[in-house]
Amino acid sequence: MNLLLRQATIIDPASPFDGQVADIHISAGRIAAMGEYLNTPDAEVMDAKGAWCSPGWIDFGVQSGDPGHEYREDLRSLSEAALAGGYTALICDPNTEPAIHSKSEVAYLLRQSRDLPVDIFPMGAASVNCNGKDITEMLDMRAAGAVAFGDGLLPIQHSGLLMRALQYVTAFDGVVVNRPSDGNIAAGGHLHEGLVSTLLGLRGIPALAEELMVERDLHLLEYTGSRLHLAGLSTAGAVEMVRRAKKAGWQVTASVAVLNLLFTDDALSGFDGSFKVLPPLRSAEDREALMAGLLDGTVDFIFSNHVPLDTEAKDREFPYADFGATGLQTAAAALHTHLGDRITPQQLVQWLAVKPREVFGLPMPRIEKGAAADLTVFHPGTAWTFRRADVLSKSYNSPFIGHAFQGRVLTTIKGSSYRKFDT
Repeated sequence: MNLLLRQATIIDPASPFDGQVADIHISAGRIAAMGEYLNTPDAEVMDAKGAWCSPGWIDFGVQSGDPGHEYREDLRSLSEAALAGGYTALICDPNTEPAIHSKSEVAYLLRQSRDLPVDIFPMGAASVNCNGKDITEMLDMRAAGAVAFGDGLLPIQHSGLLMRALQYVTAFDGVVVNRPSDGNIAAGGHLHEGLVSTLLGLRGIPALAEELMVERDLHLLEYTGSRLHLAGLSTAGAVEMVRRAKKAGWQVTASVAVLNLLFTDDALSGFDGSFKVLPPLRSAEDREALMAGLLDGTVDFIFSNHVPLDTEAKDREFPYADFGATGLQTAAAALHTHLGDRITPQQLVQWLAVKPREVFGLPMPRIEKGAAADLTVFHPGTAWTFRRADVLSKSYNSPFIGHAFQGRVLTTIKGSSYRKFDT
């Protein structure tokens, strides 16, 4: 590859060019030169004027589909959807069949993904088959390449198992991940418990279900002195508990899903199953608390919550539709469209590229001469509409099909490969 990005605005807090407009020459998978008006006569020129160029983004909590559910998503379709959304790396949940619950499955995922144009980092299951009963061999999975441990979409209900998992990972300074939701409290719920659920006549999922589990998890964290990541906070009460825990010096981090940051349960008032997700969309007050948590550092980063589902699972009457939505291709565009007047480009890069890598101890790409090319180029001024024909995932369960956006990924560059997207 021999590519020249012309007049990109660099956003990388560790780069000497941070905040400056510069040309970037990429050759043989590395940044060969940076500066103003570079002269590279043999290079392909891409006009990046007005676009932000940052280290490649990384998404967390992604459902890969492979092994066992390739009809929903395989690793190739997953990587193409990721690149279109600006992601050059993914941390994949263990909810496959079989689950990623031993060193064999970790090795399989790494082997199957080694030739992909994105980096795949496996999360190892905390329990065998993600069933919440028997603890896994986390040390073996760590040695094989797992970057964190948890049961993915399935909250860890058993307190003893979570406590032992937290104790286990202290041996190698690992991170346990949990999506907080008390299954006994949330059982049978379809959406946030509130006015909308009452008007629709459907059982709701109370905020208490999340907040009880956050409180339990934080008590176990304090007891074990370990590291915990609470994935997908959705309530004001949970944000406040994490805020207090951080002030107390506990090693807890947290994340929020894109849809929970942008929408409330009003989006489901017409039985729109495309917005039926977990954690559920909650009240306007909860949404504002999530935003405040991001801005003050209580919530560390944003993830797309990419859950591909086949038509038979999703296109059903609302009470019978599965929870989940795809999100890789639209996350950044949706954030900029809905929150562009409230957040800066620097904050967006922190939440999509920097903080997730810091939380899980992954190496950070840099925009500097000699560095491996790992870049996302996003133009905030590009208007476009996400259409069904644009979907690169194998599944079409996106609430954004037909949605108009302001801001689009122009290109993603990983090593010697790159993707360009229509503007």
